Amino acid sequence: MNNWKKVFAILWTGQLFSTLSSMAVGYAVIFWLSIKTGSAEVLAFATIAAMLPQLLLGLFTGVLIDRWDRRLTMIIADTFIAMCTAVIALLFYLDKVELGHIYLLLALRSVGSAFHMPAIQASIPLLVPRSELMRVAGFNQVIHSVGSIAGPAFAALLITAFDMTYVLLFDVLGAAFAVTSLLLVSIPNPERKEGEHVPDIFREMKEGLKEIYGKPGLLWLFIFVVLAGFFIMPVAVLFPLMTLNHFGGGTYQMSLIEVAWGLGMLLGGAIMGVLKLRTDKIILINTMYIILGFTFALSGFLPSTGFLFFIALTFIGGISGAIYSGAFTVVMQTIVEPSALGRVFSIHGSVTMIPAMIGLLQIGFIADYIGITTTFIIAGVALGLIGIVSFLVSPIRTLSTPFRDGGTLSGW
Repeated sequence: MNNWKKVFAILWTGQLFSTLSSMAVGYAVIFWLSIKTGSAEVLAFATIAAMLPQLLLGLFTGVLIDRWDRRLTMIIADTFIAMCTAVIALLFYLDKVELGHIYLLLALRSVGSAFHMPAIQASIPLLVPRSELMRVAGFNQVIHSVGSIAGPAFAALLITAFDMTYVLLFDVLGAAFAVTSLLLVSIPNPERKEGEHVPDIFREMKEGLKEIYGKPGLLWLFIFVVLAGFFIMPVAVLFPLMTLNHFGGGTYQMSLIEVAWGLGMLLGGAIMGVLKLRTDKIILINTMYIILGFTFALSGFLPSTGFLFFIALTFIGGISGAIYSGAFTVVMQTIVEPSALGRVFSIHGSVTMIPAMIGLLQIGFIADYIGITTTFIIAGVALGLIGIVSFLVSPIRTLSTPFRDGGTLSGW
């Protein structure tokens, strides 16, 4: 595809606005819940509400995504998320919103994301030349990083100056930009094999699973990603309370931490997008486990006066998170058949959430009995060990990423 850069620019401009607005709303909801309740359990339940639909639907949405028109799927998903957000904005305006409504909003947004995220991830290899996948992954991280940087700042500003109604409507506006950009481009769909006219969800889901367990290196990579999620997610939920309770901060300090993470992701994405990292992707993934674990563990040892060091460690964690995510995505996109990518990405999204959900269900016990700082230390050490052990597992070491050069995968 000769004009892939133009299509990519239009598509990702819309995604930039959508990501920025979604993150602003997400942070505003977290800040609002943190300030209103100060409860680790409320934050955990909110996160569970945002994850559970993707966990339940993820094993099946990929089958549908691989059959449906991927552009239309993303348009419908964005529109659905915007409509749900608008309804909750109306409840805020009428002063009738309750905690259950917030959980419901997060759950419904998750339903839309269960279709949207795998669809866009599965579309990239059909648009972009193989040799540019790592660079595109870097640009994708830049988009999310910009959202991570500007999102908290917008959220802190908006919930301070405006009613939550207008914060939520900002997300509706972002979705409108995303849909408009999708209407302006054409996204190819993978070629269908003969005899696949009649859908068989369970058979096709099994084929998606076979793409994973049929490649030993990818299976082991999935196993370690799942283990890492068990330790990462509870810590991610506790970041606002770490700032509030341990360092004695407020909304401004919470937003600073999110901005620090976003700046780190921006730098990590820029490193991938501009430099086109040539380092083996598996080495990158394992190394980022170790670095992220280091930032978590050291943060747990900081005294209450060490907030500036917490910002610096969060920044480093953001760099490692961006590089890890980009490298993992490229591994998936280069060794999995394009016609099965929707299934594999949705399965990945579901499977990685299972241990994370288990960790979140224990968040009240963790915060009250283990302690927030101790949780950071334990999670950090565990992540470091996962990275070290990953280097020693032979199937992961030998996992290669073919298709380093050439055109797109649309003709596979």
